Amino acid sequence: MEVDHQIRVSNDGADGDRLWQRLRSLVLGLGCRVAGFARKVGRIAREDPRRVAHSFKVGLALTLVSVLYYVTPLFKGFGVSTLWAVLTVVVVMEYTVGGTLSKGLNRAFATLVAGFIAVGAHQVANRCGTQGEPIILAAFVFLLASAATFSRFIPEIKAKYDYGVTIFILTFSLVAVSSYRVEELIQLAHQRFSTIVVGVFTCLCTTIFVFPVWAGEDLHKLSAGNLDKLAQFLEGMESECFGENSTIENLESKTFLQVYKSVLNSKATEDSLCNFAKWEPGHGKFGFRHPWSQYQKIGALCRQCASSMEALASYVITLQKSQYPEANPELSLKVRTACSEMSSDSAKALRELSTAIRTMTVPSPANITMSAAITVAKGLRSELSQDMALLQVMHVAVTATLLSDLVTTIKKIAESVDNLARLAHFKTPEKIQKDVVINIAS
Repeated sequence: MEVDHQIRVSNDGADGDRLWQRLRSLVLGLGCRVAGFARKVGRIAREDPRRVAHSFKVGLALTLVSVLYYVTPLFKGFGVSTLWAVLTVVVVMEYTVGGTLSKGLNRAFATLVAGFIAVGAHQVANRCGTQGEPIILAAFVFLLASAATFSRFIPEIKAKYDYGVTIFILTFSLVAVSSYRVEELIQLAHQRFSTIVVGVFTCLCTTIFVFPVWAGEDLHKLSAGNLDKLAQFLEGMESECFGENSTIENLESKTFLQVYKSVLNSKATEDSLCNFAKWEPGHGKFGFRHPWSQYQKIGALCRQCASSMEALASYVITLQKSQYPEANPELSLKVRTACSEMSSDSAKALRELSTAIRTMTVPSPANITMSAAITVAKGLRSELSQDMALLQVMHVAVTATLLSDLVTTIKKIAESVDNLARLAHFKTPEKIQKDVVINIAS
């Protein structure tokens, strides 16, 4: 009996230790997850502190519209429809000024039009008698909802007014259907529209006057940043692949061969920012009719350039793994030298174009670096097409051809930036220098 008792005590102690170990590992695991989540939140906030400001702005806007519900005289004036102001802030408040303006104006205008048409439909249906009224209302809902839904497939409407069309369908359906049971229809429509206007106005004031985030500025910086990334790729190619001391080893680990990928995936962000920027009023250096669509043209050429870079990077990496022998060292050296010059000159041109966009200054009309790259590309193509040893150095010729195509695309980018400078009335470097002198003298 004593031995059995000792065995039970020993087993109970072992079970207790295992339970403690499990509890301890559970607590440690939970602590690690909480710490990891906190680090992730901190990293997101540090990457763009404006996200923190936007979060507080949403809280501020909701607090302001809540006053309508808390203050008794205001609540009696608007009634239960006060909650529509809160709902409007939740769905309208966007990260950028343009996004908020787009949603807010779409919501307000769509609500006004839909309410007006719904009241008119009610007046028409009301004259058709008790039996005919629901039939007429159902017909109006069917026809307008169908037509409005089809309009969302039109590209121009979908790009700018898709949210407004959705709100139109929702508002018209609610008002038209409820008009069959609600007696004070006009009063109800007026209350809801008024509260929606209050919500939109609160959002606009908050997003414009409290740490505004302009979609136009973000689009402007995105375009300049993409040009810098393309230049970084060419600078890496010049130093790592075509330079005098280049060894073409371990290229897959080089960061410059990956930097262009973000440019390839920038179309969705670019289109969204451009759409929102068109809604924004003039601000800072950007006038009321700033040519935002020109940024999309530059972006399309940048992605075309990045696509060529992807092909060039893949071929260079494949070439490194294959290690083809050089059948014609003299021609290979000549081609590598020409490629080095094209990469260097093109990278300098892209850096200059990026600086021109950032500072909003007119790029040099006689871009020497770009002209030099084009001249080298033309000469290299002519020489490769005439050389009988081309088949022996095909891998070198393919690299040179891909790089020549890049130079041609970069020339188109330079022309698009020139058009942007002309349409946006960028300052000339001489005018900027003159303004600086005047400011110093004053």
